[in-house]
Amino acid sequence: MNRFLSILAFIAFAGFIGILIRAVPSPDLVIISLLTTALVVYDLVTSSGRKG
Repeated sequence: MNRFLSILAFIAFAGFIGILIRAVPSPDLVIISLLTTALVVYDLVTSSGRKG
């Protein structure tokens, strides 16, 4: 259940970032948005893995 909610939250986050990048195509904003999304993916992969 936690992994499902994490993926759902990531989809919502990625959708928001995608809309932001399309609305304001500034190169600096795109770089920061992609870096932030990469950090979110890293956190999602490392924290929602199997425990034990």
